[in-house]
Amino acid sequence: MTINEILDMLRGIIHTTGVFNFQLKLVVMWGVGSLFMYLAIAKKYEPLLLLPIGFGIFVVNFPLVPLMGYSHGHAQLLQIFYHYGLEWEVIPCVIFLGLGAMTDFGPLIANPKTLIIGAGAQLGVFVTFTGTVLAGFTLKEAASVGIIGGADGPTTVYLTQHLAPQLLGPNALAAYSYMAMVPLIQPGIMRLLTTDRERTIRMRQLRPVSKTERILFPLISAGIIALLVPSVVPLMGMFMLGNLMKESGVVARLTDTAQGSLMNIVTIFLGISVGATMHADNFLSWKPLFIFGLGLIDFAVCTIGGILTVKVMNLFLKEKINPLIGSAGVSAVPMAARVSQIQGLKYDKTNHLLMHAMGPNLAGVIGSAAAAGMFIAMFD
Repeated sequence: MTINEILDMLRGIIHTTGVFNFQLKLVVMWGVGSLFMYLAIAKKYEPLLLLPIGFGIFVVNFPLVPLMGYSHGHAQLLQIFYHYGLEWEVIPCVIFLGLGAMTDFGPLIANPKTLIIGAGAQLGVFVTFTGTVLAGFTLKEAASVGIIGGADGPTTVYLTQHLAPQLLGPNALAAYSYMAMVPLIQPGIMRLLTTDRERTIRMRQLRPVSKTERILFPLISAGIIALLVPSVVPLMGMFMLGNLMKESGVVARLTDTAQGSLMNIVTIFLGISVGATMHADNFLSWKPLFIFGLGLIDFAVCTIGGILTVKVMNLFLKEKINPLIGSAGVSAVPMAARVSQIQGLKYDKTNHLLMHAMGPNLAGVIGSAAAAGMFIAMFD
């Protein structure tokens, strides 16, 4: 081999490194990925999701990394996770199976009026949908952005993959980011919209819920959902199956797997797959950045909608509802309910609202799925 051939070979090797394919915009995405990892590690905001999402953003934005896309006709590693997990809509449904196995519908069954609160908290979804259309998004894109305010990550992923898969990365990132920041966003809105007297309203202890009611609830709910919004049955059907497994008490091993190891595995795949879609070429444009701003407004309006729904209900109810639990109508389970509890204790250290807030919190899960189903029926 001649010296020139050796030099050509060395030049070829050097030019296959990332150094010679470097772009400044990649540094911006390293910063974005590092920010989410910082929030997960230092601030402990939704670390199970923000850590893999942040790492996915970070690692996919290095030049020439064989992670997303196809090479010689074969899908690369994260492309496989994305294709089979998200494009085929497997991961959101499996996550809902695990969530169902961890869910106690007792507070919702004991106080079914809280379903109305969960519905009212979807106000931001439709307000943002309208605003997004006016901003120049297509109807499908606007629907996928609007659902962010429901603070339900799997539902956002599911709907976006149906209607606007090109927005999956920014939509999912916005949804999970605002879920993580519930304790920062909601308290100020809660204080602004409630009086001192309303914050100290005491609610009667919830009645005990029988085992029969607990078993029938997921069955009846699945049937109603299948009749009214069949497009979300893959999502909500798995949710109700997980809950039925838990409440039946006869498949403890399956329940433990669904809420434990299986949930952890698909959460890793979801996080890193979503992060891997956030390449600088896709993210650094006006639409994804606009989505982040709209998502914050969306989430705030959903919080406002839940609180105002309670205040309207109190005009007609003898036994008043504490409006602080209205903010839990967004479906960030159980974080939003905990925020209601914490805010309530600030004004009355003996007034525990957690179990009351779990009712609208779970109703919000159902409400956001119903809104997603309506959008799919309208635009898919």
